[in-house]
Amino acid sequence: MKIFKLIIVILFVPLLILAKEPTPPIPYNYLAKKEVRNFIDMMVKKYHFDRNYITEVIQNTMYDRETLSRYTGKYKVGSTNGSWERYKAHVLDPETLQKAKEFKQNYYPTLLRAEQEYGVDMDYIVGFMGVESKYGTYTGDYRILDALATLAFHKNRMKKFFKSEFKNLFLLMREENRDIYTQYGSFAGAMGAVQQVPSIQRRFAMDYNGDGVRDPWDLEDCIGVIAKFMHSKGWQKGKVVAVKSNFNGKRFKKLRTSHKKRYSLTYLKKKGIRPIEPFGEKRAYLLKNKNIDHDDIWLGGSNFRVLTKYNNSTSYGMAIHLIAQSVKDIYVSNR
Repeated sequence: MKIFKLIIVILFVPLLILAKEPTPPIPYNYLAKKEVRNFIDMMVKKYHFDRNYITEVIQNTMYDRETLSRYTGKYKVGSTNGSWERYKAHVLDPETLQKAKEFKQNYYPTLLRAEQEYGVDMDYIVGFMGVESKYGTYTGDYRILDALATLAFHKNRMKKFFKSEFKNLFLLMREENRDIYTQYGSFAGAMGAVQQVPSIQRRFAMDYNGDGVRDPWDLEDCIGVIAKFMHSKGWQKGKVVAVKSNFNGKRFKKLRTSHKKRYSLTYLKKKGIRPIEPFGEKRAYLLKNKNIDHDDIWLGGSNFRVLTKYNNSTSYGMAIHLIAQSVKDIYVSNR
């Protein structure tokens, strides 16, 4: 569980939102650092890597100033007025919603298989992949080796985590027989269509299309990855995810809102909060989307919490839900 709590912090906002012109990495003498030499010793002794190989790789690793800058500033918790509108402008835009429909149509047999094998709802797999990379359109152009080395061996608020991911990068490349120099992804070291850091890729990656390769950029493999993740976190097929409440005021301040804290529906009713559609569970997460001039209040079910275990953000879970709702009837014409 600890590793997921760390990962959801670094992946708080989808990659496509944070895309901007990168600052090119520059050469850096990592071997001058004692902790780097200690890292090499550890990889040789504990994991039986060839010393010359590890040393050569690190000698050819660059320092990514832009990546480091993202983890040395003050970390801000919470959201501001209009944060939901800014978020959904990137992940619920017409292009994404059109791609969602096309993805479900084009990959329906694989989605149906995953739904049946893992007991999850295919529309939420569609939602996941839309938010994470817009169906493989945005997977990142940072070299993973440079990004993780920079964060592993320079002071930042998550250095310990990234040092572990740097280790896992070497292990993953060996296990999958991939070239460590040619892996590209996010500034946080996440790769593929569902943006997984090396440790999570080692845990959840799968060959779902049967070609003998666990490919994080292959959309069919990623369908299996997301289905496996949802199942492992307790997804209940067909159960409620989120329902909008009757709140129609400006700012909601009656109760704490969070995708981690639940209230009984009886208690919420006493506070004047009711779902506008049948909810189906006795307890609900109280969710807030902050628009510029008002708050939207939703009730989230246990399945909503599963969505946020991949990324610790109410907006993230809500975006997946809304994409899923936008494609829920498409399967009818394909049966």
